[in-house]
Parts: sequence; C-alpha cells; structure tokens
Amino acid sequence: MKRIVLYPSPGMGHLIAMVEFGKFVLSRRPSLSVTVLTATFPFNTGSTAEYIAEVSSSVPSITFHRLPFVSPLRDLSSYTNGEHLTLDILRLCKPHVHDALRSLSLSSAVSAFIIDMFCTQTLPGAASLGIPTYFFYTCSASYLLVALRLPILHRTTTESFRHLHGTIFQVPGLPPFPATSMPLPLLDRNTEVYDEIVEIAAMMPNADGIIVNTFTSLEPKAVQALASEINIGDMPTPAIYCTGPLIMSSDKSGGAGGGSGMHECLTWLDSQPSRRVVFLCFGSLGVFSAEQLKEIATGLEISGQRFLWVVRSPPTGDRSKRFSPPPDPDLDLLLPNGFLDRTKDRGMVVKSWAPQVAVLSHESVGGFVTHCGWNSVLEAVCAGVPMVAWPLYAGQRFNKIMLVEEMKVALPINESEGGFVNSAEVAGRVKQIIDSAEGEEVRKRVVEMSNEAKVALSEAGSSRVALAKLFEQWKRTTA
Repeated sequence: MKRIVLYPSPGMGHLIAMVEFGKFVLSRRPSLSVTVLTATFPFNTGSTAEYIAEVSSSVPSITFHRLPFVSPLRDLSSYTNGEHLTLDILRLCKPHVHDALRSLSLSSAVSAFIIDMFCTQTLPGAASLGIPTYFFYTCSASYLLVALRLPILHRTTTESFRHLHGTIFQVPGLPPFPATSMPLPLLDRNTEVYDEIVEIAAMMPNADGIIVNTFTSLEPKAVQALASEINIGDMPTPAIYCTGPLIMSSDKSGGAGGGSGMHECLTWLDSQPSRRVVFLCFGSLGVFSAEQLKEIATGLEISGQRFLWVVRSPPTGDRSKRFSPPPDPDLDLLLPNGFLDRTKDRGMVVKSWAPQVAVLSHESVGGFVTHCGWNSVLEAVCAGVPMVAWPLYAGQRFNKIMLVEEMKVALPINESEGGFVNSAEVAGRVKQIIDSAEGEEVRKRVVEMSNEAKVALSEAGSSRVALAKLFEQWKRTTA
C-alpha cells in the first residue's frame, strides 16, 4: 500500500486543514494510507489531543506518528513571538522527521511528503530519500503570492516594512497594498524570525508543487497569476493545486477542544430569529486586553443587536507564561458591571471556545466578527455568512485587505493608531453587517461564493480536477 506523509506545523488551524486534505485524498483514493507527523510543543497550540483522538477513531486510514519531544534551546521568555519559537522547535525536530520518513519508506512507498511552510527545513532530507515533497499552504492564494514575492521585496527595500508608511507594493495578481500590511512577524527586518521567513520563501520554489487551501472562483486573479508563466519571485513558481475549501464538516460535540455533548450555545441559537445573531470569535490564539473586552461589550450593548460572543482571558504580563493556555475568563471581572444581566435577552457570552463550524452553519447567525484567520474565512464562506474583518496577528492584516477590497465578503473594522477599537466602531459595524445596504451587498457576495465552493468540490469542480492532476503527478514521480 502506498502512503502520503503529512507534516503540519503546530496549531489547530494548520493541523485541521492538513488532516482535512488527507480526508479529501482518501475520498478519491481509499487505497492510500495517510500518516501525519506531529511534534510536541511546550506552548499553547490549541486542544490538539482531543482532535487527534477523534480523527484516529473515525478515520482508520489516517494514523498519527508523534515525533520525539525536543526542548527549546533557550528560555521561552526570550522568544519574540510564536513563529520564532515554532521555527526553533521544528528545526530541532528535523533529524527525527528524517528518521520517520526513512522508516515509513521501508514499510511502504511514500508517494508524497506534504509539509507546512514552517517545516521547509525538511526539504533537503526528503530529497535525499528520493521522496517528492509538496507544500500545503494553509493560507490564501493571495497570501502565497506575497510569500513567493518576499525575497524580491526584501532585496529592494532597506527599511523594516513597519516604517515604510506610504510605500505601496505591486505584486502580480494582487491589488496594490501598503508595506505596513505585511504579516506581523515580517514587519521588523532586524529579527531572527524575519531572516528565517525570508529564507523559507526563497526555498519554496524548490518543492515539487504547492497545494493551496482555496478554490479558483474565490481568488481568480491570484490563482491565474500563480498558474501563469510570470515569475512571482526569483525562480519559476512550482505547479499549483487549489484543492479547497477544506474545513471540518462539523464540530457540534467538541472535537477540536470543546468537550463532549451538544454545546449550550447551539440550543440558545435555536431560540433566535433567522440571520439576526452576530457571532464574535477570534481563533484559537486571539486574545484582547481587559480594556478592549470592556469596549467590545459596551459596543454590543449600545448596538441593540443579538450576539454570541466567545471571550478569552486577556494576555498575561508574565513573559514566561505567554505561550501557556490561558485560564477560563472571569466574566464578572472582565465585563462591565451588569452587562450580562442587561443583555441576557438578546446575547450570550461563552467562555474560551464555541463550535465555530456548527455556529456559522446555524440559521440564526447573520454575521461573523472574525480575526481573519484563513480557516475561519473559509468556514464563513462555506456557510454563506458575511464577515466583519478584525485582524489580530500573523498575516491577518493582509487578509483583511483581500476580504474587503478584492473578495468583497467582509466589512472592515477601523482601528486607532495603536490598534484599539472603540465601542462606537464595534456598535456601528455590528449593526451594519445585519441591517444596512452595505451589509446586504456583502451577504449576497458571500452567498454567491458559498455556492461556488460547493461547485469547486463537486465531481467536475475545479478542486476535484486539481486533486486529479496531483494524483497524476504522484503517479509519474513514484512510478
């Protein structure tokens, strides 16, 4: 039996997307087996253990191989951000990945080794074993264009992107965008993580292909640019396979970290009118200051709109604990005095987690305030729910531009200079997404894209066609 080996970077978003790709492969080639290599990280990556257990029990053809634990080379408090720590850990895992690939190759032929962008350092080892290697890109095709262009952007600038106010970048396939909207870890060029990501971007064209979790009709210009003869970066772009949208089919009973049984918020949603509830949720790592939480609460109250809000504890000031899972929030302490009582007839606040796929699919949900993480975007698009874009970290500021200006499936949250959003802005956008001509236009567009997503995954759809081409490539390279 032939197998493919998947190697995601940590975090629920990366793991889920890659496992869903494995399921998609098995739906068309059930004779294959899928092995997922997982590294253990000394920081909060979401509740992955429960998700892995659920997949292992429900899809026997997908097995998980846990790599030996490695300790970071320095104290956690010395890392500038999660990306910095992640790259350090994954570098230390490299020999263990090589050993796992060699061992798996002895038991059955490996048709493909599919890696996350952060796992690029395993490319040479896989090549030495004669295993074709592909990137699985968990972000958008638009974001991939920026990644491939990064070595040129680095070489043609001398200052950090955060200081290039007024500088507009031009990348084939994308609308012009400001340098200051580049991904957060890239804003300061005088850091280790910046250098490492530029090096990763330079190595990406060496892969046998890049699989992207998107579909052609959602990002037609970006996909066309990737497929054209135009060099986006310094080297020709590898073959691109757009196989999305790949999202969880359901998370009603927990699965990805919410415990067991039907979540109480779904029962509450059953009592709400159609398309009138705004859902606010900001990813597995999205947190706000105590001051910002109070401002959101005030905005929701004065908006008069129905809402379902997932609240997490604010970040701690202790640098040694910033990568640890946050405790459940104390809502009475964090929210304005009397807020829960005053809004109990039209709002619900949930601590830490809600079943996002199930919530977005519920008939009562009419808008989604999101951090613009790509998995969340695809889940909203598939459910036909218009978004309010409130980016927090990673490449989400760039995603916001694409969602609002190019894809036209979201309205923007306007932030102050320091990133703070006042209650009036929260209230205005929440009302606008539910009750305005602008909100209705976004709704029509996202419903159109929801239908297009179904077409892409249908028998003759673009994503099925792309997967078939990928199978042919695997057949040629492992014949």
